[in-house]
Amino acid sequence: MTFLLASLVFIADRITKMAVASNMSYGQSIKILPGILHFTFVLNNGTAFSLFKGANAALAFFSVVVIALIIFYLLTHKGLAAANLSALGLILGGALGNLYDRIRFGHVIDFLDLRVWPVFNVADSAITIGLLVLGWGILKQNFQLCRKELK
Repeated sequence: MTFLLASLVFIADRITKMAVASNMSYGQSIKILPGILHFTFVLNNGTAFSLFKGANAALAFFSVVVIALIIFYLLTHKGLAAANLSALGLILGGALGNLYDRIRFGHVIDFLDLRVWPVFNVADSAITIGLLVLGWGILKQNFQLCRKELK
């Protein structure tokens, strides 16, 4: 299930980035839902919020480490909850999508523009959602442990 979800995220990320790169000019913005959602073609050689600009090799290396750790964890831990498997699949697929861009182009293609947030892509969305799901699970588990200790 996890590797299937990761594959679907990677494919969706590649298809959307190829569509943007093939049909839009750099910097071009198309209104989808005016004032809410635009497709704006930008290139990002940093991380989220354009932090660490120009550190493409280090970011690619970091991505490889994260991908390897996720795969190792999945192969060595059985019986994980479905939410955790889904979260890891989202993170894995997103990391692979952005790593592909970094290796192939030296930057990441971003295009989802909410006008109140830096421009991002499908891979970024998957990573963010996966991290939120994992974080929620950790908080929930810790809350349950605290409740047991208080009884």
